[in-house]
Amino acid sequence: MIGAIAVTAVVIAAFFVLVSGVFSTPSTTGTPVVYLPAGVTPLTSPSGEYSSNGTIVLFKTSMGNITIQMRDDKPITTTNFVKLVKSGLYDGTIFHRVIAGFMIQGGAISSSNVSTIIDEIGNDNVNSNGTIAMANTGQPNSAISQFFINVADNGNQSSTFDSSYTVFGQVIGGMNVVMNISNVPVTANPQGEQSLPTQTIKLLHAYIVTH
Repeated sequence: MIGAIAVTAVVIAAFFVLVSGVFSTPSTTGTPVVYLPAGVTPLTSPSGEYSSNGTIVLFKTSMGNITIQMRDDKPITTTNFVKLVKSGLYDGTIFHRVIAGFMIQGGAISSSNVSTIIDEIGNDNVNSNGTIAMANTGQPNSAISQFFINVADNGNQSSTFDSSYTVFGQVIGGMNVVMNISNVPVTANPQGEQSLPTQTIKLLHAYIVTH
């Protein structure tokens, strides 16, 4: 099933979750230092897209941890994403749109101070299984904060998918968590699409990883 990855408004129900800093240690600045999880290795290819010193982000979710490596050749998108991660805007958000065999979508924020960014489609912009891409309004250069993680080779199923959504990274750890999220029970969202999780799946914290 292939559908548009539109930016959607989300009503978030607040709840409290007690979590432990599995990969973090205290720092003198008050910002935790988060290390690359054991067994997770940075990508080094394709050359020009990924490298051993590429930026890595850890999502600590209510269903487990997901580690994502940013592409080196998408500087506008990755710089914007890293800025949002560092500002804490993703902390406490939810995965509000989940479609098995398609993707999981999150990153909806209430701030009106985040600007749109231009698309970085490029020559190797492929929405393959495990890649992360920016959602948008359906118009060019309209991505803000919402993202989705593909759980199928979606670029192979639509002639316009890869030309519409900027792929800016790859899951390098916790793909099992991504798949588990994609298969949770869903109900109809306000637009009538069967994609709203019946349980709250929370992105507790997003961190830049030290490696």
